[in-house]
Amino acid sequence: MQRILVIDDETLVREALQRVLALPTVSVLAAADAGAGLATLRESPVDLVIIDVVLPGMDGVAAIKEIRRHHPEVRIIAISGGGNCGLNAYRPEAILTNAYLAACTSAGADAILAKPFETAELRSLIAQLLAPERA
Repeated sequence: MQRILVIDDETLVREALQRVLALPTVSVLAAADAGAGLATLRESPVDLVIIDVVLPGMDGVAAIKEIRRHHPEVRIIAISGGGNCGLNAYRPEAILTNAYLAACTSAGADAILAKPFETAELRSLIAQLLAPERA
């Protein structure tokens, strides 16, 4: 059974991810902040962490560094709000989102996704990261 940990302070996002990822072959754990997520990892190993970047207390970038230090085998997908935009749809917060996600990659995230994203896109990333040939 695959085990996934979702770390997101937005209750609706966290619960939605738990619902869409829960399958008979997947167990989904959840935490509302990085501290709780790291505590969960210490108590219960997981295969993959999906972590928001902007969190209360420790941010996602710092948490990714901690996960890499103590759990190097765990795959990590970083997510953040905002999204990509073209020149005609300039939004300063989207630039921050891209910068945050780039920092996550530098910290050790295996993949990044800007919110909002499609469930199929997330599931595809998870399948790629947890494919047996990657192990």
